[in-house]
Amino acid sequence: MQGKEIDQFVLLDEAAAKFLNVAAARLGWSARSTHRAIKVARTIADLAGARTTQVTHVAEAMQYRRALKTS
Repeated sequence: MQGKEIDQFVLLDEAAAKFLNVAAARLGWSARSTHRAIKVARTIADLAGARTTQVTHVAEAMQYRRALKTS
């Protein structure tokens, strides 16, 4: 997925979008890193059967990103 497709299909809750933006800014993530996390969060939401991508999905995706970076 690319820019407009992400906006169209990810369906981020307002709280999830705010959480992601604040956390990505604090962690110094680029837009590319943030988009990668959003796509992983959408996959997690799909596996959970959720219609929207919620804070819990975003937080889990961010944990995977951080865990890979420290290894």
